[in-house]
Amino acid sequence: MSDLETRQLRYFVAVAEELHFGRAAERLSMAQPPLSRAIRDLERRLGVRLFERTTRQVTLTSAGEVLLRDARTALEAVAAAERRARQAGRPDPRLRLALKADHDAGLLPKIVEAYEAEEGALPIELILGGRGEQPQQLRDGRADVALVPSPFDARRLDFEPLLTEPRLVAVAANDPLAARSRLTLSDLEGRLLPDGAPADQGPSTGPPAAAAPHGPVTDLTQILKLVELGTIVCFLPVSVADRYHRPGIAYLAVDDVEPTTLAVMWPQDSRSPAVAAFVRAATTVVSSVYALTQRS
Repeated sequence: MSDLETRQLRYFVAVAEELHFGRAAERLSMAQPPLSRAIRDLERRLGVRLFERTTRQVTLTSAGEVLLRDARTALEAVAAAERRARQAGRPDPRLRLALKADHDAGLLPKIVEAYEAEEGALPIELILGGRGEQPQQLRDGRADVALVPSPFDARRLDFEPLLTEPRLVAVAANDPLAARSRLTLSDLEGRLLPDGAPADQGPSTGPPAAAAPHGPVTDLTQILKLVELGTIVCFLPVSVADRYHRPGIAYLAVDDVEPTTLAVMWPQDSRSPAVAAFVRAATTVVSSVYALTQRS
């Protein structure tokens, strides 16, 4: 793919996402006329119309919808290749491990210890992020391996499930529900999750939204403070709830909430000995922990 073709795809994606040439040009820090010419050139090259244009709106054609999906994938792959090449050429190569803080089921210290004893191990660089960010960090080359709780987007990624654990709902200690021993999702009607979604629909799968009444919040300490105040409720794996006992919060089982599975995840095309060593260490640690649990 030449530089011109990559640039044309970036221009196309900007227009396709904004559905407005003026906003797309502003996003790309360029004037609108050359952007319009670039899109016309791309359409001529492909021999199809990508957009329907009227004086009032811009919409994608069916061909444009197909190209948008594939263009995003292509641009993501180009960016990932650049990042991975730079990473491979570092004088001090590292294994970039992506995870959400505390969402490791308490296994990370043991996994790191086992990994460091593996042949091919590199120093670990932690990439901390919010819920659901880790798969994308693997796809775009910002991370080499990740610990990810389900549900997750595994497109172009391989993963190995490590363990499954129940989720509890955290509510304010003075919430009437706190006196109950068990709940169902319908009991949470009228209560909101950190992203503003209705709690009775179950755990959210996407990142917090700006539409949440308190604004976007990703930090767990802040989330738990809002739970204490009765502003929101949140679902947490048992292993996370066990670490954050607070007098102002009650953790309750919810019968119809699916458990969460922690997985180790990596790019499908990875050939890194360090990634393979980390995956081996993670699966070995979980197997030994499970064996000890079964014996006890």
